[in-house]
Amino acid sequence: MFKNFDAKLMGGVFLIIGTAVGGGMLALPVANGPAGFISSSVFLLLIWALSTVAAFLILEVNLWLPAGSNVISMARHTLGKPGEIIAWSAYLFLLYALLSAYIAGGLDILTGLLALVNIMIPTWLSAVILAGVMATVIYKGIRLADFINRGLIFSKFTVYFLLVILISPYISLNNLQQGDTQYIAGMLMVLVTSFGFSIIVPSLRAYFKSDVKKLRCAILIGSLIPLVLYVVWDAVVIGAISRHGDLGLIAILTSDQPNSNVAAAIAQTLADPLITVFYRFFMSVAILTSFLGVSLCLFDFLADGLHFAKRGKQGLLLLAVTFLPPLLISVFYPGAFIAALSYAGIACVILLLLLPAAMAWSGRYIKQLANGYQLFGGKWMLATVILLSLTLLVIGVGEEI
Repeated sequence: MFKNFDAKLMGGVFLIIGTAVGGGMLALPVANGPAGFISSSVFLLLIWALSTVAAFLILEVNLWLPAGSNVISMARHTLGKPGEIIAWSAYLFLLYALLSAYIAGGLDILTGLLALVNIMIPTWLSAVILAGVMATVIYKGIRLADFINRGLIFSKFTVYFLLVILISPYISLNNLQQGDTQYIAGMLMVLVTSFGFSIIVPSLRAYFKSDVKKLRCAILIGSLIPLVLYVVWDAVVIGAISRHGDLGLIAILTSDQPNSNVAAAIAQTLADPLITVFYRFFMSVAILTSFLGVSLCLFDFLADGLHFAKRGKQGLLLLAVTFLPPLLISVFYPGAFIAALSYAGIACVILLLLLPAAMAWSGRYIKQLANGYQLFGGKWMLATVILLSLTLLVIGVGEEI
């Protein structure tokens, strides 16, 4: 599988990494810290395995249909109108939840940065400025967004590796060994959201011109790298910050400003100005890359679904429909970053775990659509994915009720 690794394959791998690793990475140590590094690492591995299997199922189903088919058309062909409605609903819920999380996260960071220079403005005004700048970039078009995104992604991963190197000497083995299992259920949806890369699989099919070997290789490598990045990042942050105290990970989990509080905890615990500056920069870039990508995706999705032009009055109306709902959520619920990612996790379970298995089952054994590539395991594999997905869904909904 790995002997065909080439420049184009590397491009596909980077697309998966870019889709997976975003602002949600900031939430991982906060969500995982109270449960402990060891427990969270085990569940990271399990969620990665489940998400990767589901990504291969999406690939299998997508290959039954013409190139260019997306999750919506896949659900319609395999599960009929009910499946299409579920896919539409879950897709919209996912994008709005993610956008709400990134506006809330960006608002947290902007408020913290302004406070450093003694500038205090109302929360609603900060949110409007943040959403307004992003809406302007999206309205200008994909070229500007792509140019900005490339620079942000390069900066994000450069600073990530610098932070890992700089913070590693401060890791406490005692911090890594602590943990409480009562927090495991609360972290699961954030983990699921962190592996939501399979939404890009239909686009990768077109990128690789239906080359199954390269697609399988890209999915496997592209999903493994975020797993490693997440485990290392968890080890660094959870190992450096105590679970207890006013700026401990347990207190930060329930705070209205988790990102700023992690930065404050790092500044207090490590007392290294360079690390603090790098971490604040990393927070800003991680949120912006995710904010930009999700905004563009939702804007395009709504334009296609509503058959609206992206310019003129219809374009402005699209911007309002894209940004106004999550903007209001961030203003009236400023601590929505972790919660919104959890809600996004519920949508991910439905759209990217449960639905792929159901589509594969229907296509293979009911509608007889299957041809060509097929994931190993037969009915037992599909039943396992469905059972685990339903279990995660029950846990996720139970945590939010």
